[in-house]
Amino acid sequence: MTSPPGIQTDRELLRSSGALLLGGFLFTTLVTVLFHPGGNEDVHEDIFARYAASATWEWVHFAQFVDVLVALGGLIVLHQVLRPRAGRLSAFAAGMTVATAAVWAVLQAVDGVTLKQAVDAWVAADGPERAARLGDAEVVRWTEWGLQRYFRVTLGLALLLFGATMLVTRALAAWIGWVTALAGFISVAVGVDVAYSGLQSAFQGLAVPAFQVLMLVVGVGVLVSARRERAPVVA
Repeated sequence: MTSPPGIQTDRELLRSSGALLLGGFLFTTLVTVLFHPGGNEDVHEDIFARYAASATWEWVHFAQFVDVLVALGGLIVLHQVLRPRAGRLSAFAAGMTVATAAVWAVLQAVDGVTLKQAVDAWVAADGPERAARLGDAEVVRWTEWGLQRYFRVTLGLALLLFGATMLVTRALAAWIGWVTALAGFISVAVGVDVAYSGLQSAFQGLAVPAFQVLMLVVGVGVLVSARRERAPVVA
């Protein structure tokens, strides 16, 4: 039996949204785990030496930049499904997603370009200049902390709003809305922790992998929803 045009359109949008969410978060996780130098994130002389020795730093961060934008694009596509049912709430969610993308772009510019130049200059320096160069690199690192904090918070707020919109409209299964909201709450909590603990803490060691798993579950859930025929629900 052929689906009504509205339902068919929603299914196509959900399929696109799920693919973008799942693909974007999956690939950025793989790139980060496999190719990004890590360990002792807040022991600057140690981690800066690792960053300076990395021959893949620039392309890894560009890949992260593109992959996260792809995932955020998935949220914008999801907004198109939710907008007719809860226009104002969905618009707030989409607006927060756009703000997240802007913060992410600045974060990747600082981390992917400025920090690499700073640590390379520190490694190449000697004598009194070396201490000054280390101070420069630390200022860049602390700027990255601030941007990381606000990226996590804006992303978390966007996810909380999308989760609430899903639950209000019932356009998707309720569990997807709850998982999305939980991922948003964890992201906000990580952002708050970054401001006080830096880029490494026991809490982040547990929360960040949990967030990654939850976002993969959300992507799969949205894809699965594209296979179901749901009657339009008007809020």
